[in-house]
Amino acid sequence: MGAYADLRQRMVERQLRRRGIGDERVLAAMATVPREAFVPAALRHRAYADSALPIGEGQTISQPWIVAAICQALALDGRELVLEVGTGSGYSAAVLAELAGSVVSVERHPSLADAAAATLVRLGVAGVEVLVADGSRGLPERAPFDAIAVHAAAPAPPPALVAQLAEGGRLVVPIASGEVETLTLLRRQGNELEARDLGPCRFVPLIGDQGY
Repeated sequence: MGAYADLRQRMVERQLRRRGIGDERVLAAMATVPREAFVPAALRHRAYADSALPIGEGQTISQPWIVAAICQALALDGRELVLEVGTGSGYSAAVLAELAGSVVSVERHPSLADAAAATLVRLGVAGVEVLVADGSRGLPERAPFDAIAVHAAAPAPPPALVAQLAEGGRLVVPIASGEVETLTLLRRQGNELEARDLGPCRFVPLIGDQGY
């Protein structure tokens, strides 16, 4: 495991800190969570590559910088209730668990949800609940959420997710316009949404009632 620890620290310094990730809590979380535990065994040697990797069901584990950028934009202080849309391998949920009070993660593929939940339990990650559902609808029965992270590209911010934000809540979602995708931060202030572009990105599409 020492080799992976060295690769993890190198990832933090070269892929994250040098490229604008300055939140020390985020950097510490990325240095703590063993990314190699969340990728298929055949790809474990590429766990800390500067790229997304396939995890089955046509889905991917996001590039490390993307995970860190989403977490940094959410500006978590350790007390928040976070909704994650797109559990995937469970890696991002594990990072969020280091940063927030509790995480509810929604995945539409039962096989991925089961595998992610099992990995999180095996690693002793606390504070994460994994559910199988249409994440584009959010979870109105658990709202409001202080922060929402969406790991799939939508044509517009899903209205259900916006409605489930607490006052001052933050939503990070990739917005697709034609062939261009932009990672976007939305902050709720009363009835208004403040928007900020975080940069170009590439995600699988958000499949669901309020996605594609």
